[in-house]
Amino acid sequence: MSSEMSRVRVPTLLACAVLLAACSARAASPARAPDAEQCKVAPGVRMENVQRVDPTIRTDIRYATRDNFTGERLPGYENPAALLRPEVAQALGRVQARLRAEGLGLKVWDAYRPVRATLAMVDWAERTNRRWVLNQGYVARESGHNRGHTIDLTLVRLDTGEELDMGTPYDTFSEAAHTANATGTVRANRDRLVAAMGAEGFTNYDKEWWHFRAAGTYPPMDVPLGCFR
Repeated sequence: MSSEMSRVRVPTLLACAVLLAACSARAASPARAPDAEQCKVAPGVRMENVQRVDPTIRTDIRYATRDNFTGERLPGYENPAALLRPEVAQALGRVQARLRAEGLGLKVWDAYRPVRATLAMVDWAERTNRRWVLNQGYVARESGHNRGHTIDLTLVRLDTGEELDMGTPYDTFSEAAHTANATGTVRANRDRLVAAMGAEGFTNYDKEWWHFRAAGTYPPMDVPLGCFR
């Protein structure tokens, strides 16, 4: 133990332990449903659950859990669903239909993301001295996800749900995740995903093999996922 540590008083350590326990309890507790004020949306705005378009699309909404790069559930993720603008969700359903003929399907990690969740990611990067993820384009200060036309996903075996080898896990912040930085089977799998998505108008972000955006102009939203059923 260093001399610096030896001067820390016991009450201070106990206070820290209590604070950490309280934070853990809050993170593990069920998400509180948003109130009516938070759920106000512009007239005519709708979001579509992709699993209502095609129930065979798998989802694993990581930001509704602690299993993501921040280590905490993100604000606005009370309802762990993959939501998109209706026309974008329909396009994703057509991608799934194309892949079905090959015995493949999609697994979605993230779709519409409230602005508050994007701000929480930025705050995490700044608090933990990881601003490089912002500067290098891995975490956006303003995200297409906020507009409901951007999605993170991968390919799976349709019958088992087994993920195809894409070379890196989701949310890997390194050049290894750049779509073109792969060879062999991994490159073939990435190319297959890009081709399937591209056939329905989705464009890949070259620094993240899992990240795709549909065409169209939509305003950003900060409406929690729990407001959409």
